[in-house]
Amino acid sequence: MKQLSPDMVRLLSSSQVITSVVNVVKELMENSLDAASSSIDIKLENYGLDRIEVRDNGHGIKATDTPVMAVRHFTSKICSHDDLEHLETYGFRGEALGSICAVAEVSVTTKTEEDDISTQYMLDLEGNIVSQRPSHLGQGTTVSVVKLFKNLPVRRQYYSSIKKCKDELKKVQDLLVAYAIIKPELRLVLVHNKVVVWQKAKVPDNRSALLATLGPGIVANLLHCEHCHQEPEIFLEGFFPKPGADYSSTSSLTSDKTFIFVNNRPVQHKEIMKLLRQHYTAQYTEDSVRKRYPTLMMKIAVSPSSVDVNLTPDKTQILLQNTEAVLTAVEAMVISFYGFRPGTELTTNKELSHETLPPTDGLLQTDDPQLTGTKCVNTNNGPRNRSDEFCKNVSKHNDWFVDQIPVESNFLLSPSSPLTTETASSKKPQESPGDSETSAAETSKEQISAEDWSRGTALKDTVSHQPLLPVEIHQPLLHNYLKPDEAKSPSSSGKKMLSAITEKQALTGYDLISNRTARAPLSPAALCAKESRAEVLREKPTASLQDINIAVHQRWKNLGEEERMKYEEKARKHLELYDQKAKLASAQGPSTSRNHVQGQKRKAPLSNQQLLDQLFSAQPQKKLKSPPSKPSQPFSCSTAALRLQLQRLSSQNSTSPRGLHLVNRLASQSAWVILCGQRLMLLNPFRVEEALLFKRLIENNILPAVSLQSPIQLTDGNLGGAEYTKALCNMKKQSPELNGSVFFADPRLVANGFKVKLTSGHMSVERHLEVTAMADCVPFLGLEDLREILTAVLHRKAKTVQECRPLKITNYLQGEAVRIVRQLPTNVSVEDVKETVLRMEQQLGDNNRTCIHGRPFLQHLCDIPSTEEKSKPVR
Repeated sequence: MKQLSPDMVRLLSSSQVITSVVNVVKELMENSLDAASSSIDIKLENYGLDRIEVRDNGHGIKATDTPVMAVRHFTSKICSHDDLEHLETYGFRGEALGSICAVAEVSVTTKTEEDDISTQYMLDLEGNIVSQRPSHLGQGTTVSVVKLFKNLPVRRQYYSSIKKCKDELKKVQDLLVAYAIIKPELRLVLVHNKVVVWQKAKVPDNRSALLATLGPGIVANLLHCEHCHQEPEIFLEGFFPKPGADYSSTSSLTSDKTFIFVNNRPVQHKEIMKLLRQHYTAQYTEDSVRKRYPTLMMKIAVSPSSVDVNLTPDKTQILLQNTEAVLTAVEAMVISFYGFRPGTELTTNKELSHETLPPTDGLLQTDDPQLTGTKCVNTNNGPRNRSDEFCKNVSKHNDWFVDQIPVESNFLLSPSSPLTTETASSKKPQESPGDSETSAAETSKEQISAEDWSRGTALKDTVSHQPLLPVEIHQPLLHNYLKPDEAKSPSSSGKKMLSAITEKQALTGYDLISNRTARAPLSPAALCAKESRAEVLREKPTASLQDINIAVHQRWKNLGEEERMKYEEKARKHLELYDQKAKLASAQGPSTSRNHVQGQKRKAPLSNQQLLDQLFSAQPQKKLKSPPSKPSQPFSCSTAALRLQLQRLSSQNSTSPRGLHLVNRLASQSAWVILCGQRLMLLNPFRVEEALLFKRLIENNILPAVSLQSPIQLTDGNLGGAEYTKALCNMKKQSPELNGSVFFADPRLVANGFKVKLTSGHMSVERHLEVTAMADCVPFLGLEDLREILTAVLHRKAKTVQECRPLKITNYLQGEAVRIVRQLPTNVSVEDVKETVLRMEQQLGDNNRTCIHGRPFLQHLCDIPSTEEKSKPVR
């Protein structure tokens, strides 16, 4: 890292101030993205006021850069102001981490690929390192922000309202959604108070990212669109609502689902937003739509030198050098997509003359079946104009577009096209005055309106009466021109139509018909089962799923002839309706959306392929990293001293020393080196404490029973049989009460949190068993666990509490043991370790030397040599 010069600091100074939780998350997340992270975890506690943790798997921070990693104006992104002309990172000022340190307690844990282990650094208010210690985390960086705004009580008081806290959490989630869409290869997880609030897995492209974030219901109404502007070079790409789609599913009352990215940076641009809203809402006549925001995603790629992102501290507001050109490109794309609407507001009103009409250097492409293959000519270099005069001028000079088509290019006009015929005839010498008068009369008779031209319906084929495109692009063939009888059409094509109806990939309850989900027709038996299942459930609420299916099947078999005919008539009507939708979908032709028909991919045109490859060239794949070596720490000791100690112990006991003897503890204070015979071992005392505490809990712990509002009656059916009831009645009981009832006092029931009462009737003939209290500390504890206890007593002849613990209670006690041990201090004294080792030998023995997770207490280091010649320094 290098310190920026004072002149550079003045140019970049933005009064960077952390004002909210979302500011902290945004700055830390952008640092992670700049480090080429593919996985980011964000964990919040108390809406981020108590703790914010951002963990990534990026490059990490080099050890030489850690002393100044949080000092203001130290950055590794740029060196001078000229570097802003080629900026490709999200951050560049070197102020974020230092600003966070000023309002909270910050710790940074980082590890690079070259480091053996990760290191945790504690920072002060000025970003200087206070202390450091080794850590167990893998490669990447983890930044923990604790006690946010601890020294700014007024700012912290702003979040005293629970509504403001929830709004802040919603802003954090919206921020992650934006980055999840523009970074489809990124894995994101948002956790609040140890509960996963939102997550997104790695996906291949932007459409899959939209599916993962917005859902299939919204993405089904979005179409992919691209547009290229040559001078200046601007590339637009995105997903826009289908023209004429239901506005309730393609828009919202807030702008949180309108995503605009400039050079992959989420931004807020009022003019672009206003332009998109105008052309989207102009499709609808309802006044309520005017206040809605379209659901869309648009990426704008421009030169980095033409964007100024150093406008606001959060870098969401930007300035564009060629704002007019960008707005012109955006407007040309949305007009070609939605068509010109006279109701849209006009921002400029300049006339275009024949001399200023620009060449056709831009192409617009969509995934709409009705628009696929349509190449709309865009005016890229001319002034922005959305008036009727613009479209009238274009319609006047339609011959000019045809004249500009180079002969050498792949832009071929079909000889049968009326446009080609009219153009050719206009260029031929006049044969007679009559012909000239006739053509002039026909030209004056057909007037082309601006609205028809913008919609692409101005010129129509004389044979098929379909809208004719000004320029139609075909793939190059062996001959220069296509023969009229070889023109392809969806109806005359010999290929089989691809349809979601005929090419189903899986058996589901729904099919895609004309880009909409439709329920598959049900058979008469399925219709009967649908109605009978509810009746069976009302009659037998406690019936199992297997019993319900058997009862429904039996009802269909026993159904009368008239009722059977009724269900067959219903099924026939459903099938007819389904067939009508299927025929309509087949008549419309195959869809080119790759989400609707798997295996069919839309190919980009040859004319734009090179430009697309340059703009969206895939980054080189990272080399497979070798698995990092396990962290190790040198440990120095004197083998000679250990050997003398062994000899002294042997002389005192006249035998080889037995048992475990403490040698020393490591600097981490969590592991101890002990001597076991002739071997040096590494002891983890906390694993021993876990095992000892779990052993004591499973043997002696009594779960507190809480009284139930309504006791649970015990019968032979819910206990599993008469033998289970008999085994329960044979257990130890308390003294009977005055009313004749008696409670069970067997520790195998009481310790597991069950309080069972036995009530005898007159003459001791009838007996009633019921559970009056049950432990509520174990989730989902019920009669199944009581049956598990009785199974252990009946079949395994269990006599102790430990042998009768149900699996749920065993897992609960394991968790309690781990929780209690984690609260122990890390700095354990020698006396405590000696006591732990003594209890381990007495209670656990030699065979059971693993913790509750199956990890061993002792790890073998080396053997002590018996002679001085064999001894070598141990490192």
